[in-house]
Amino acid sequence: MSPILRLHGVVAGYGAGEILKGVELSVEPGTVTCLIGPNGAGKSTVLKTVSGLLRPSSGRVVFEDQEIDRLRPRGRLLRGIVHVPQERSLFPAMTVKDNLLMGGYVIRDPAVVRARLAQAVAAFPICASRASAPAGSLSGGEQKQVELARTMILAPKLVLLDEPSIGLDPRSRHLVFDSIRTLSRTGVTILLVEQNARSGLAAAHVGAVLEAGRVRLVAPAADLLRDPQVARLYLGAAEDPGAPAGEDLLRPGRSPVRGDGRADLPGAADLDV
Repeated sequence: MSPILRLHGVVAGYGAGEILKGVELSVEPGTVTCLIGPNGAGKSTVLKTVSGLLRPSSGRVVFEDQEIDRLRPRGRLLRGIVHVPQERSLFPAMTVKDNLLMGGYVIRDPAVVRARLAQAVAAFPICASRASAPAGSLSGGEQKQVELARTMILAPKLVLLDEPSIGLDPRSRHLVFDSIRTLSRTGVTILLVEQNARSGLAAAHVGAVLEAGRVRLVAPAADLLRDPQVARLYLGAAEDPGAPAGEDLLRPGRSPVRGDGRADLPGAADLDV
């Protein structure tokens, strides 16, 4: 199966500054891919480049085997790419239901909107129990659930999630990652940027390490969680000398990334989020 998203040699930045310096990345359909790396590595810039908020100065962005570099954000949205930004994007004074319906503003058929609304409410019950409540009255984790439910109104093929757990308490973070798993089970492909790299990888099939504007490593997320050097550099944990030794994916000469920028992975159907 062909990747749903491919970035080939993407260079992008802000003004005269280059943040992405030749990014190579492939995302398999039906998977959750989590981008990790230090601050300033370009993780959020990757998402903006895919959604069209930022245009690369060179390289190609390919979605479903078609180059989309010339498409504006609206054109990419209509093709099934939905970007959920780091900042909360709900209208706080509007009800939860009305916020969900706002997700269908580009859909002309009311019957389609109603059917997708029913699917979203079934997947995220908070949307039914708090349907009449102002969105601003919900907790941070509940609001993020509504944001994810709203993406379902557009029947997305690819959802870009930027730091969904930032600023949330532990209980709310747990709700968010449960919601990501729920969304993934509907068959949506997810590209995730997460400050809590350990939790992000735990919710993902695939992990990609971004460093200094380049993808350094792509591997199954479970392997990155077990790798002692990845833990030391990116997960905020020193290696446990009493833990079983794992293969060091970042040692010189070792990389699970093939020449086409894709990791050797089992099929998405064989992976359980």
